Amino acid sequence: MTISRLLAGLLFTMSVALAQDETKTLLLWPDGAPGALGTADADKPSLTVYMPRSATKDATAVIVCPGGGYGALAMNHEGRQIANWLNSYGIVAFVLKYRLGPRYHHPIEMGDAQRAVRTVRARAKEFGVAADRVGAWGFSAGGHLASTIGTHFDAANANASDPIDAVSSRPDFLILAYPVISFTTPYTHKGSLKNLLGENPDKALVESLSNELQVTAQTPPTFLFSTNADAGVPAENAVLFYLALRKAKVPAELHVFQNGPHGVGLGNTDPALAEWPVTLANWLRVRGLVK
Repeated sequence: MTISRLLAGLLFTMSVALAQDETKTLLLWPDGAPGALGTADADKPSLTVYMPRSATKDATAVIVCPGGGYGALAMNHEGRQIANWLNSYGIVAFVLKYRLGPRYHHPIEMGDAQRAVRTVRARAKEFGVAADRVGAWGFSAGGHLASTIGTHFDAANANASDPIDAVSSRPDFLILAYPVISFTTPYTHKGSLKNLLGENPDKALVESLSNELQVTAQTPPTFLFSTNADAGVPAENAVLFYLALRKAKVPAELHVFQNGPHGVGLGNTDPALAEWPVTLANWLRVRGLVK
């Protein structure tokens, strides 16, 4: 067991103890979300805010998008645990509960995530975060959602009546863990595609949400993690996005570990995979996102 893994495990354990009671949940649209099909909890997208007790003024913010194939949400090991880990580095975490298929289809999910970015940025002073350091971290289908808002963002609308709509929906950086990316290759996760777009979606829509095809020079800097053994969402998804980022000259870092099934989260129970959050922490430091 390496010293770095021991330190990572210690920090994670401490963060769980310190951060769990520092939470609050807010609705993205308090008066009802656009396109809502009901008033149940599943029809109300929200952010659960995890504030580190050591938070300082102008902290980095990360919106966490749990996976679940666009049909469920892994809110524990891809939500709460991730928020605790971020808190251990002084980062304010916002776990996103977005609406799901097959009840909801695109662009609802994208709209929920864009609203999350805008909400955090517009209320940055209230949350004690820097408006220009708002990132998105997605797992699996949540990685597809994060890569979607990283490639389909829009600028601020200064004339918007809602002050939240008056700020940009572009994340400042992306973290993509074993992400769903491509909808047009043999590496497509068909369950995510079906839940997001329904049966027999339009070809042009499928291509527009095959996010390796949508990368531009304006796509945010990105950290990617996957495993060679992932049979659920093959590592080619992450590789394709990395290659597109490289072609567009967007700063990017890719790590593909040999072993590990799909959905490992932070990989705390595996001596090798537990190193991947350490590489992420180093990337965050290099980019000036943590002190």
